[in-house]
Amino acid sequence: MFTYNCLNPISQIGLDRFDANYEEVDTVDGADAVLLRSANMHDMELPESVKAIARAGAGVNNIPLDECAEKGVVVFNTPGANANGVKEMVLAGMLLASRDIVGGIEWVESQAQEENISKLAEKQKKQFAGCEIKDKKLGIIGLGAIGVLVANAATHLGMEVYGYDPYISVEAAWNLSRSIHHIQDVNDIYRECDYITIHVPLIDATRGMINKEAIDMMKDGVVLLNFARDLLVDEPALVEALNDGKVKKYVTDFANPVVAGAKNTLVTPHLGASTEESEDNCAVMAVKEIRDYLENGNISHSVNYPNCDMGICSSAGRLSINHRNTLHMITQFTKVMSDAGANISDLANKSKGDYAYSIMDLDAPANEDIVKALEAIDGVLKVRIIK
Repeated sequence: MFTYNCLNPISQIGLDRFDANYEEVDTVDGADAVLLRSANMHDMELPESVKAIARAGAGVNNIPLDECAEKGVVVFNTPGANANGVKEMVLAGMLLASRDIVGGIEWVESQAQEENISKLAEKQKKQFAGCEIKDKKLGIIGLGAIGVLVANAATHLGMEVYGYDPYISVEAAWNLSRSIHHIQDVNDIYRECDYITIHVPLIDATRGMINKEAIDMMKDGVVLLNFARDLLVDEPALVEALNDGKVKKYVTDFANPVVAGAKNTLVTPHLGASTEESEDNCAVMAVKEIRDYLENGNISHSVNYPNCDMGICSSAGRLSINHRNTLHMITQFTKVMSDAGANISDLANKSKGDYAYSIMDLDAPANEDIVKALEAIDGVLKVRIIK
């Protein structure tokens, strides 16, 4: 029997994917797995029982990844599960920024008591006029799950699409429309595009990437969209560019004191993935990841450990080992198994940065003596008997 705890409300459609071997508990204490969305785990004391954490969404800034890795706790996210919901928000953002639809709606509301509102509207509509997005150049920085969907959809709207991603995956490349221009230098996006949308993770290399230097390269009247992370943009520099008219509109999904109410900004309250479908998809994917890890030892879409998959165990026993990525670990593992008279029928070892993960299938069931011997090896963080 496995137990799990939800730190935030998680879609029941996803939780229903847990079978009778799983029980939801009220606290993290004693839980095998934790599911969450936006709850902050940085100040939490993580109990030894926790083996996996699944974030029903893409961002994991609310989870102490290094601390979890050091405790042998695998952290999962759900990339792509909410991609369509965010894609639709990006498209809506481009349309709202191109024509002053919001201003027009607000004007009508302000004139609701006027009997001649229809005549007034004909006189006033010019101030809300804008442009069409057809034939405009769209630059997409980051061609992951969301970026690819935005790119393909924009081509169907008649836009000329430029994509930049030096680390594009094979899967993303296959899914990308042939009509999209793959750009090798991000500065070309800044210089050439009428609309620019960002879809990269927040890491040290991307923090503040849209800075004054980048903005100065952009075309006058550019529209910038940010549905990824607010810290990707140097927002004080951007507000200055908005005030000067260099940037026509800034559409962002991240409300904060810098942009809320700033001139020529359209700020939504983090609505990108706030759809029933996205929440359902994220929950289903998170539960699937947790179950595969707890039941089979397989890792897919982890952010602090490498992906490692040996399918469903068909041998007599299986062990999983979370450990540091140091020399001679496999040699030490195999010695322990040899000393115990246990034969390894199959083995997988993967590494990611400072951490690594190993799965061993055995010809006989593993026992606690083997587990204790493996745990005694310097650099081993967690050992589990899977079968």
